[in-house]
Amino acid sequence: MVHHPSDEPASDLADQLLRLTKRINHAHRQNFAPLGVTPAQGRMLRTVAHSPQPPRMADLAARLGVVPRQVTSLVDALEARGLVRRAPDTENRRVIRIELTEGGSHALTELRRARRSAAEELLAPLAPGQRDELSRLLALLDGQEGSG
Repeated sequence: MVHHPSDEPASDLADQLLRLTKRINHAHRQNFAPLGVTPAQGRMLRTVAHSPQPPRMADLAARLGVVPRQVTSLVDALEARGLVRRAPDTENRRVIRIELTEGGSHALTELRRARRSAAEELLAPLAPGQRDELSRLLALLDGQEGSG
């Protein structure tokens, strides 16, 4: 492969983003560990909580971008801890929906606190204006410019 100097800034930026992603993932694991919830389980809880009605397992798989088997494992683990429950759909009893329990709502509150703490730690070197600019740039990269 031929080396092009013009590729270096993009490559350096990609490396920086990857390092930052690793730091964020590490911070999430560190902050979630005392709560006994993995980042994937936390994502599942947030998805269930933000659904307009209790979602089906297939809905969760689609929203999370994972295979149904992964959703089953996540729901099993969260259900064993009393954070979610499987409930029959009121209109079609063959359909099972996933509901957040009171314990799940409490865990979600603690997870939000942990995420805020991790974000504050990570963003501490940035002034408020820099944070706003970073948010704008990330939204642009994420295809959400103008949505905030």
